[in-house]
Amino acid sequence: MTTSAPPALAYSADNCTIGRALAVLGERWTFVVLREVFNGIRRFEDMRVRTSIPKQVLTDRLRTLVDQDVVVRVPYQVPGQRPRHEYRLTDKGLDLYPLLVALADWGDRYLADPDGPPIEFAHRDCGAPVVVRLGCTAGHDVDGPRDVTPRPGPGARLRD
Repeated sequence: MTTSAPPALAYSADNCTIGRALAVLGERWTFVVLREVFNGIRRFEDMRVRTSIPKQVLTDRLRTLVDQDVVVRVPYQVPGQRPRHEYRLTDKGLDLYPLLVALADWGDRYLADPDGPPIEFAHRDCGAPVVVRLGCTAGHDVDGPRDVTPRPGPGARLRD
């Protein structure tokens, strides 16, 4: 019995946008930092207190997120103290929210304490839980990953 090679093997992965996204977001602490900013924790020291991220690691993560235009530094000053910065999501950063909700959903399903998840995402208008769903551009719901097929996109390049 012979097996044929997967079709994707004919294409290069050099310009893979998943790989590029992970170069920005794939470091261990990055989504912890994003979680804090999404939850309204925007100041460096507040992030350190809440997460225990080492100072240099937090500095590096925030610098990367600023350099990649995921967050922007906004100055503020507490009276009597030196000027500082807080971090606010850009439109590019806000576009990560479905990914954060999907990541939390997976963690809730497989890693939550017996009491349940520590945070829930609710629709502001009605209070119902927020979920992330797969769908196609024709408006169809996609029931699961087995109903999706990867195919070469317009930027696909054959391997040399």
